[in-house]
Amino acid sequence: MKHLKGILRPLFGLLLLVMGGNLNVNAQNAPLSSYEHADSAITLSLLTCQAGHESWSLYGHTAIHYVNRDKGIDVAVNYGMFNFHKPFFVLRFIFGLTDYEMGVQPFDYFCGAYAYERRGIVEQEINYLSPQDKLKIAEAIEENYRPENREYRYNFFYDNCTTRARDMLVLPYGDAINIDYKREADGPSLRQLTHLCTEHHPWTTLGNDLLLGVMADKPTTVREQQFLPFNLMEDFDRATYSVKDSLGQPIPLMKGSKRVLVPMFNDESPKEFPLSPLACAVILSLCIIIVTLVEWRTKKMFWGVDLILLLLIGISGLLLTAMIFSQHPTVNLNLQILLLNPLALVCVYPVVRNARKGRSHWFWTVYAVCLLLFFAGNLLQNYAEGTNILALSLLVRCIERIYNRKSVIKS
Repeated sequence: MKHLKGILRPLFGLLLLVMGGNLNVNAQNAPLSSYEHADSAITLSLLTCQAGHESWSLYGHTAIHYVNRDKGIDVAVNYGMFNFHKPFFVLRFIFGLTDYEMGVQPFDYFCGAYAYERRGIVEQEINYLSPQDKLKIAEAIEENYRPENREYRYNFFYDNCTTRARDMLVLPYGDAINIDYKREADGPSLRQLTHLCTEHHPWTTLGNDLLLGVMADKPTTVREQQFLPFNLMEDFDRATYSVKDSLGQPIPLMKGSKRVLVPMFNDESPKEFPLSPLACAVILSLCIIIVTLVEWRTKKMFWGVDLILLLLIGISGLLLTAMIFSQHPTVNLNLQILLLNPLALVCVYPVVRNARKGRSHWFWTVYAVCLLLFFAGNLLQNYAEGTNILALSLLVRCIERIYNRKSVIKS
């Protein structure tokens, strides 16, 4: 059961897609105090939080540090709050209907939560902010924090806690900020970017790749890559204003960076299932091929094997079918549904009934065509690790069922 949870949690982790979203939803929010003017006592910074070990925290987190010394305000503005106890929470996640909430927390409390998880925080203070600019950002934060404005429709890749913080901090400048766009022409795909965060967590990577579809393999722009906190941190570190200093040099966007919380945990990840997804796929595929060859030689049909395979394929296919109706833009079109096919669940009874009578069923012909289309789909989509090997073994079984038994049109 422990290993099963290790496999299922990554699948739900991608549905959460919280990119390090703050799970401490019962935290006491500290509302911002309004103020009449902005001066040198006010500072605004970008907070980039280190990734954790849990599937939902592998991507890090971003917040804004807002300080007004004259008003005694020292808070973290956090766009990663959500309420797990809302009705139909899981279903809303699956269909992309989850609303996240902006929270304002005392800065010490925010740091304390990450200190408890032994995760570091890097702070970058915004440079060259005029009193008018500070006022504009602070007023926008307060407007966002109104009860009617706090919630927003969360999207992991395009509208998350990091992109919200970025848009808030660059609000006064618009196109006056210069960021290195050399990566613009041929950036990594969204799938590749998530792999950078999950490379030491193979089962989380598998869960991600099973749910992500064709649209996750398109090249990204620099702005699209900023959904990841550390990409935004690095871009902000290199960014400059269009305004020049007295020597004619571009003014940096950031004054620099400092660690406000040093990471304490070691680099060892929690133990996952001892075998990799690829190893498991190879073992399962070999079992399928061996059983199929034994059936070929003995002229028998092991209907129990068909029952297990079709149930596994069909139930997995139901999840991918649900993704078709999701509002997540990168999961709707997923060619892996040709392999993990819900049709298997529909046909499980007639297929097993025919197998017990030593007969084939038209499902195997249809499924063989689906598998061939699945292989062709490699040109459009990068599949989860091991799925091509599994598909090959299932194609062998389809061929055995079609040609080694008398096929019937009706079950």
